[in-house]
Amino acid sequence: MKVLILGGYGVFGGRLARLLIRDGIEVVITGRNLKKASAFAGEIGGAALQLDIAGDLSPILQAAPNVVVDAAGPFQSYRADPYRLARFCIRHGMNYLDFSDDAGFAAGISALDREAQAAGCFALSGASSVPAISAAAARALSEGLSEILLIESAIVPGNRAPRGRSLISAILSQTGEPLRIWRGGRWRLHRGWSGMKTLSFGEFQRRASLIGVPDLKLFPPVFGARSVLFRAGLELGIMHWGLGLLGFLRAYKLLPRLSLFLGPIEWLSRKLEPFGSSRGAMLVEVTGLENGKSLRRRWLLLVNKGDGPFIPAVPARALIRKHDSIKPGARACLFDVTLGEIESGTAGLSVCTFLSGQPAPALFETVLEERWDELPGQIRELHCVQDVEDYAGQAQVTGGSGLLARCVAWLFNFPRAGENIALTVTKSAMRHGEKWERNFAGRRFRSCLSPSRRPFHIRERFFAFTFEQELAVAERSLSYTVRRGWFLGIPLPAFLLPWSKAREYVDCGGFHFDVALYAPLTGGLIVRYRGFLRPFTMDEEGPRLAQEPL
Repeated sequence: MKVLILGGYGVFGGRLARLLIRDGIEVVITGRNLKKASAFAGEIGGAALQLDIAGDLSPILQAAPNVVVDAAGPFQSYRADPYRLARFCIRHGMNYLDFSDDAGFAAGISALDREAQAAGCFALSGASSVPAISAAAARALSEGLSEILLIESAIVPGNRAPRGRSLISAILSQTGEPLRIWRGGRWRLHRGWSGMKTLSFGEFQRRASLIGVPDLKLFPPVFGARSVLFRAGLELGIMHWGLGLLGFLRAYKLLPRLSLFLGPIEWLSRKLEPFGSSRGAMLVEVTGLENGKSLRRRWLLLVNKGDGPFIPAVPARALIRKHDSIKPGARACLFDVTLGEIESGTAGLSVCTFLSGQPAPALFETVLEERWDELPGQIRELHCVQDVEDYAGQAQVTGGSGLLARCVAWLFNFPRAGENIALTVTKSAMRHGEKWERNFAGRRFRSCLSPSRRPFHIRERFFAFTFEQELAVAERSLSYTVRRGWFLGIPLPAFLLPWSKAREYVDCGGFHFDVALYAPLTGGLIVRYRGFLRPFTMDEEGPRLAQEPL
């Protein structure tokens, strides 16, 4: 058994070479620099070969490997003929793997599927941390779930882990650039290295920001998930925040492409390498429904003693171990290695893995407790938010006539009166609640909702005002009643509280609402809006909602 590794003396290719040597596999180290390849091959007990992926590939035939691994990259830069090496391997009946973390590259290799099947060999792209490990974990975590609401993954290496030039280049090529992410059943535009979030990895916490990986493109159709997120994090705050600042400046065209700064950023990264730790982690979480209840399952991999750079090489190690049983064809590496094989592939490394699961009720499911099950499915669906969800419909709005009513409506930006007003509602899950944005034909007002300490009560904040509402379930409908209020944290006396009459119910098989708000003191109507909402449905042209009369 012989494996040829292009970029075999690099950060990740070198780790794969060491793992394969431990497994008793003959390894050929290749790269453009024969001196470096020979020195590394001599150190680990392999052979060396000079090879440039953009040049003559015939030396590969002289080595006669069973599997060729491209661990060089960055795959984002393979512009003119990205699959030149893969096609060469297929044409000569050799199996091919690569470490691609580029979504387009990993997905596009399927264009070679017919050729690979005819040649009786495989060409698998993304045989690395993503999408191979993340897909194996997501597949295991999804078993038994009737619906997948959110797949959220993250990788946070230790700062002392070596970083190859191609990895730094790949990150810089995305930072501050538009990033399409599938959230709430639709594509949304974000900015690379934005959306920072503090994640817990059991023994420690790290900051992590949104970044593009093959998972974002491949997972939505494969798993049918409502949302797919991926984040990466740098251990040192100065590096993580600094990259975020560069991304912000790039997004507003205040800086050119960040890849132009590869040299100085790589230099700074080397200078900061002695700081921080060698402790890293990878996390995959799947949130979905099991027997109508929200459940979150988690797979956590912790790495110590500087073994983090070995993890991207583990899927290739597992695949090479069973190369004779892999189905021929060209495809992204999503279903060719199991989570058990991944964990077996970490043998000999300072790695621990943990599998856990726990209920993950959405806000209203938490507040209503056992009463949640009394609600019709259409109402539960509108309140089962794990990431971001959009709903659309129509509303009929009636406005108040008094001076106080008009002032309050202006202050909160409540909708103007009208018939058949187009309405969208966007709900975003937050750490301790949800944010709602209502858009009545361009007129928006927002609020943040969080659970109250009192049973069956919820708090809703509008700017400096916070109101506590009691939720009641009766006759298969949900009603809201204002009970308390605060202004800048100061309790409001009862006579200054607005009076509300709000209800959600099902009519003609769909979700309907009727919200009326009356002014304190005078009792005059401030605003009333009623209508229907439906989740967005998608087609090739984007969001689509079937029209329904009020």
